[in-house]
Amino acid sequence: MYTKFQDHLNNELAGIKEAGLFKNERILVSPQGAEITISSGAKVLNFCANNYLGLSNNPQLIAAAKDALDTHGYGMSSVRFICGTGNLHKELERKIAGFFGMEDTILYAACFDANGGVFEPLLGEEDAIISDALNHASIIDGVRLCKAVRYRYNNADMADLELQLQAAQAQRYRLIVTDGVFSMDGNIAPLDKIYELANKYDAMIMVDESHSAGVVGKTGRGVTEQFDLKGKVEIITGTLGKAFGGAIGGFTTGKKEIIDMLRQRSRPYLFSNSIPPLVAAAGIRMVDMMSETNELQDKLHENTAYFVEKMLAAGFDIKPTQSAICAVMLYDAKLSQQMAASLLEEGIYVIGFYYPVVPKGKARIRVQISAAHKQEHLDKCITAFTKVGKELGIIKNSDGGCGCGCSCGN
Repeated sequence: MYTKFQDHLNNELAGIKEAGLFKNERILVSPQGAEITISSGAKVLNFCANNYLGLSNNPQLIAAAKDALDTHGYGMSSVRFICGTGNLHKELERKIAGFFGMEDTILYAACFDANGGVFEPLLGEEDAIISDALNHASIIDGVRLCKAVRYRYNNADMADLELQLQAAQAQRYRLIVTDGVFSMDGNIAPLDKIYELANKYDAMIMVDESHSAGVVGKTGRGVTEQFDLKGKVEIITGTLGKAFGGAIGGFTTGKKEIIDMLRQRSRPYLFSNSIPPLVAAAGIRMVDMMSETNELQDKLHENTAYFVEKMLAAGFDIKPTQSAICAVMLYDAKLSQQMAASLLEEGIYVIGFYYPVVPKGKARIRVQISAAHKQEHLDKCITAFTKVGKELGIIKNSDGGCGCGCSCGN
């Protein structure tokens, strides 16, 4: 049987390659940072990591993790309710709840697990989930595991959300679900308007803050802070794998009774090992750092504003962003691959995104800004984009100059 299946897989893979859509993984041989070394030995600038605050190789987090290795060992070898709950896990849960202004928190191996395990324990076939059309794949998969009636509204479209809420009045309980920042476009959910509609139509709210925590809001508390709604939504999910140190681990934080029920019935929690103590210890230090100073968030916002301004001046088509994600629109999948490869030759590490990660005809390069980037890093990236953009006919500049308006001297 496998011989036939092998032929089928090889034909499918050949088709992906022929379409220019095959995903090749580049190998890093250095710590994650603004500057990285890849397996070829080349040193490049990284503009496609979720390392928004530059904490992935932070000395304080590394020290906290090393200390935890000495005091708590390497792993827990168990799920939480058997013998996998450590004091570091409980402390991190308290810290995260306090950070977001919520009542309690439950940790998962990843936010994919948090989103996969949140709906089914809470809602049944009498209930409704109203989900944004551009929500993350983990939310989509989590909703599929739940028997609640499913409604979908167009991305950040409040008129459509209201229509779906009206239709969902037939159900018992209603939960509106949205990403805080939509990871492919960089726009943020209009949570103030969602909150108004939730009150009007008697619904609860869940926000995935994975790409917004540490980024959006004056002190990085995410979209609930941005819209002065801290502590006012029922559920927040998020990750430790992006702005919060970039390692592994996810969480759901929210109303106490919701978290209590997830501890009893959430399958990814009940049947997966606890996160390692060293990850929990680094997470605790991360929350403390973010509570002590706003320096990293301020630097990130400054870097993002600078980059977007100069890229627009260079003539690139960029989706409006309110986060650290800058979607440089190319529309053609092969072109996105070609541009990413050419930029790597210029010392800029980015990745082309295309279907099925984004809709067909919406290929792009997603640039992600970090607080670790220096202005010379940003300028080099802008210069490289401008050079390659002209070579590939993506942008044109009649005066023959750089067009970026930066301090590159071209």
